[in-house]
Amino acid sequence: MHIAVLTLMIALPGCRSLKEKRQRMGGLHERFGRHPSIAVCESGDLDRHDASEWTFVVVGTSSRDVTSLCSEIEDKLQRTVDGRVLEATREFL
Repeated sequence: MHIAVLTLMIALPGCRSLKEKRQRMGGLHERFGRHPSIAVCESGDLDRHDASEWTFVVVGTSSRDVTSLCSEIEDKLQRTVDGRVLEATREFL
């Protein structure tokens, strides 16, 4: 079993409220949390309007599968979220 922890820092320029922040993040938890190999949560900047930190735990039978899923998450997030990914870190356990 291979495990990676992917943490993404996202800037939300111009975001003025927590309600707007939830709208801009667009159901990120529901979108990725349904995948059986991914666990996801908002892990930081919970009270900030203009930033958000999300952590994904990805498991797979091979390192290549885990790396591929992490890349897929980053790509989808950049295409679907109204914000900018400032930092992405991957830690393999």
